Amino acid sequence: MILQLGSQHYSPQRIFCIGKNYAEHVKELGGSAPGQPVVFMKPVSCLVPPGETIRIPAHGNNLHHEAEVVVLIGAAGKDILESDAASHIAGLTLGLDLTLRDVQSDMKKKGWPWEISKAFDQSAPLGTWTPHDGTLPLDNIPFQCSVNGVVRQTGNSVEMMFPIPHLVHYLSGIWELMEGDLIFTGTPSGVGPLKSDDRVTLHSDLLGTFEWLLA
Repeated sequence: MILQLGSQHYSPQRIFCIGKNYAEHVKELGGSAPGQPVVFMKPVSCLVPPGETIRIPAHGNNLHHEAEVVVLIGAAGKDILESDAASHIAGLTLGLDLTLRDVQSDMKKKGWPWEISKAFDQSAPLGTWTPHDGTLPLDNIPFQCSVNGVVRQTGNSVEMMFPIPHLVHYLSGIWELMEGDLIFTGTPSGVGPLKSDDRVTLHSDLLGTFEWLLA
């Protein structure tokens, strides 16, 4: 999947995902707030552009939506300072971190890795890009997730426990960030189940509106 931002084209390299980045979401899952970003990854084969049908995977029974602000890295860098993070961001959009909650819970109880609950095919629906030209407020991006016209999640990037510049700084201290890397920045409270024929809509006044149908 090639990502287009204006006249620029990016080949996604890696999908970094941040868990437990909104306090109310941590509470709804019954966990404790982390002292540092919780990081997991998905392969780029998980990406799904707007308008495509998402097929519910057969290896679980409780598929949940998790709406997130997504960052596109446009300039590579290692050990990026928080004060310089914005200059490495090419664009922003909204995405879904689809999660098989029953599979995830079972893997956690066993102490096993839970990629099969998070990194299956089509688990990362992704909107189209809004350029980050310095006018988008990284710390004030409102967004929501609706299912069949009913709002389920409402969030704002100001509520992140680890803001976007800190995430860029933290990740670049472990990996050299590459042009085309994506960062799913975490989900607010209100996650819930999806079923066949559900229509999921992500909306932000700043970033646009994107839809997918479940089958």
